[in-house]
Amino acid sequence: MKHDKTIVVIPTYNNPLTIKEVALDVASHGYELIIVDDGSDQPVEGLFLPEEKGRIHFLRHDSNQGKGQAILTGIEKAKALGFSHAVSMDGDGQHLASQIEKLVEGYNEDEIVIGARNFDIENIPTGSKFGRWFSNFWACWDTGYTITDSLSGFRVYPVSILDLPVKTRRFDWEMEVLVRHADAGKKIREVQVDCHYPLQEERVSHFRNFEDTMTIVWVHIQILPFKWPGMLWRKILPGKA
Repeated sequence: MKHDKTIVVIPTYNNPLTIKEVALDVASHGYELIIVDDGSDQPVEGLFLPEEKGRIHFLRHDSNQGKGQAILTGIEKAKALGFSHAVSMDGDGQHLASQIEKLVEGYNEDEIVIGARNFDIENIPTGSKFGRWFSNFWACWDTGYTITDSLSGFRVYPVSILDLPVKTRRFDWEMEVLVRHADAGKKIREVQVDCHYPLQEERVSHFRNFEDTMTIVWVHIQILPFKWPGMLWRKILPGKA
């Protein structure tokens, strides 16, 4: 996909030290982008000079509604602008605009592509490694796909996800959208990407390792009872839907 067919969605909340640098990095690679300010104390648009705004669309929630809702708001805007898909990336500097091309290359219609991060680098907290493993286990179980980085927010989404019955709106949204997408018979694919992990004292993250991991697990607990009948039916009668 060419740059003029790719739009980037960046959800952000109280991340004034990195969001501007991330956005300008994306713009420098020729991509149009949407920044969704999810109720930050300091409005994000005010951080940019008029000449820096260029092809950046600024959206703002009056109050914090959660990362999932911020991504949905951005994808709704992408659809209104005529795009069929959008690339989501975090505003903390972890994801690199230079890697977007890897995500969109060879993209097939109506699939989610996950940018699987290389975690064999410095500054990766042990808790992040465990949380990823734990989340991956449930993601593979519930989607039927091999997923090695279910917590990555660096993804390609088709605008068709707006039609999925996803109920969550915060960090757990990124897991539920994978499950609902797979349940709809649509594909999920991963590509390996490079990333940058800032030092702990430099990084702003609103993800709570224990609490938010548990909300992700709760997504699966709620969905599994509805999946078991179909799974058992396929076990008893192979080849049946």
